[in-house]
Order: sequence, then C-alpha cells, then structure tokens
Amino acid sequence: MTDCGCEKARQDLEAYLRGAVELCHTQHTEIKEHIEGCPACQDEVLVENTLTEAIQRSCREEVAPEKLRDQVLAKLRAAHSVA
Repeated sequence: MTDCGCEKARQDLEAYLRGAVELCHTQHTEIKEHIEGCPACQDEVLVENTLTEAIQRSCREEVAPEKLRDQVLAKLRAAHSVA
C-alpha cells in the first residue's frame, strides 16, 4: 500500500481512532500503516487517546451538589425567559 502521509492521517485521525464507518477498509489500513511508521503521528495518537480518556474520566466524576444544580438551572431558566 502507499503511505497516506501525515496530513491525511491527521485529518482522519479522530475517525480512525473511533473506528468510524466513514473510513473504508483501505483508508483505515493506510492510516494504520502510516502511524506505525511515523513517530510524529504516534505522538498525535497518544495525545488524542490521553485527551479522550481524561474527558471520559471527568464525565464519571460525582454530580454537582443539588444546591449548585438548582442555582444553575434557575439562572438558565431566567436567561431563557428573557430571550
């Protein structure tokens, strides 16, 4: 296969990492092969994976205290009724 290059690999990196169906098998394989041989793109993959994991962890954190949630919702309702 031909090397898709850094630009193409980075352009489709998010789709590649989440296994998106919009990438055909050939595109997926080309990106995979490029990343395996490119330290710069391997670094990009590490950054993307680290960021995704951090976001997922933060979404599992405790919910906001009830009083805070009530205050935020009240402000949102007030702002929405003004608009």
